[in-house]
Amino acid sequence: MSRPVQAMPDIPVLETERLRLVAFNEGHFDAYAAMLADPESTRWIGDGQPLDRMNAWRSLAMLLGHWQLRGYGMWALERKTDGAFVGRAGLMRPEGWPDLELGWMLKPEHRHRGYATEASRAVLAFAFGTLQVPRVVSLVRPGNESAAKVAQRLGGQVVDDIDFLGAPVQVYAYYPPHHPADR
Repeated sequence: MSRPVQAMPDIPVLETERLRLVAFNEGHFDAYAAMLADPESTRWIGDGQPLDRMNAWRSLAMLLGHWQLRGYGMWALERKTDGAFVGRAGLMRPEGWPDLELGWMLKPEHRHRGYATEASRAVLAFAFGTLQVPRVVSLVRPGNESAAKVAQRLGGQVVDDIDFLGAPVQVYAYYPPHHPADR
């Protein structure tokens, strides 16, 4: 007996001044796999090890599946001027995660230009405006000064230190505008 195929949710396109946040597609894969093969890109993510193409494919499939299962997820970041793949940013809460996480990763040549902050502001606006969530967090490992600076620029405050996936992390929390924690 065949079952009807459930359609993928419509993944909204978000736009910022310089970026377009779009659904991942197969056309992003080569650039995505190259980013995940770079040890500096993966240093602070998961077990800190770079991924080969097969595991990069699994990562990409998981990102898309997250939209299906949770109704939110990661976007591919494309530069508006030329469509170049810049990186990823979005929301994650896989099984076992402590809270709804805002995360980002940029290709090396696109770092230190404000893209992570710009994309993450759009993601937080989506989280608080569209999803109406009460809180979002970023899990930042000690020593990852770049991520800590982005989290601080976004208004995140350290609310906890936890052990997560075998490593210590600082939990930066973000709240909707005019939330009592902001006062």
